[in-house]
Amino acid sequence: MKTRDRILECALLLFNERGEPNVSTLEIANELEISPGNLYYHFHGKEPLVLALFERFQLEISPLLDPPAEARLSAEDYWLFLHLIVERLAQYRFLFQDLSNLAGRLPKLARNVRSWLNSLKRTLAALLARLKAERQLASDTQALGLLVEQITLTLLFSVAYQRLLGNEAESRLVVFQVMMLVAPHLHEEPRQIAERMALRYLDEE
Repeated sequence: MKTRDRILECALLLFNERGEPNVSTLEIANELEISPGNLYYHFHGKEPLVLALFERFQLEISPLLDPPAEARLSAEDYWLFLHLIVERLAQYRFLFQDLSNLAGRLPKLARNVRSWLNSLKRTLAALLARLKAERQLASDTQALGLLVEQITLTLLFSVAYQRLLGNEAESRLVVFQVMMLVAPHLHEEPRQIAERMALRYLDEE
């Protein structure tokens, strides 16, 4: 693995474990057993490190935000999509543990996050519109717009909320919460299916 990639992997691990504000570039260099100058050659401080990690996060999650329009999705496909989104967010959880503070310190990151959030919400809206076209959703457009906002907030902040309460942060709980947000908007039969799947998902070990 190239030194640049090793630095990114180590920074991601330490940022996730301790929180980005609590990790210095010197600590990253010491963890990797390289000189601070070597790290500085690749990243001139923490800001470029954070931006590079966010760029990598975007690259990894971008295929999920651009599903083929012609693909026919089963109910399980929708929840698998959701699960994969949550997994990526958990993998880069330091970004979302104190997002407002991090974005406040790094204006370029704030712009990139806003752009990514718009892509996420467009994808969620498109998937809900597809469910409505398949006559599985009962709610009107305004209610579904509010649902997109609720889903986005849950995806971004549910894990941080669990940690704030002193609970072990679990990705499957986030998926369960989003499924139960969507369920009341479904017609009777798909609603029952979604609720059964949600409970089964929550019970998985």
